[in-house]
Amino acid sequence: MPAKRITMRKIRDVLRLRHHAGLSIRDIQSSTKVSVGSIQTLLVKAKEMDLSWPLPDNLDDARLASLFYPNTRVSEAG
Repeated sequence: MPAKRITMRKIRDVLRLRHHAGLSIRDIQSSTKVSVGSIQTLLVKAKEMDLSWPLPDNLDDARLASLFYPNTRVSEAG
C-alpha cells in the first residue's frame, strides 16, 4: 500500500519552518505531525529542486504537487 501523500499545506509549512523559522527537524515534526523521515525526504527534494522559502508566487498547489509527486495525478478535490 503506498504511503499517504503529505498535503501541500504541510509541505509549505515544513519549508517555512525550516528556512524562515530555522527550526530543527524534530521541532518541525512536533509542529506539523509529519514524520521525521518524511520531513528529511521533503527537504532533500526541495534542495535538489532549489526550492527555499518564500516559495515563488506563481507556485500554486497543483504545481507544487507535480514537483514533489511527479508520477501521480492531482485530483480536483486534493
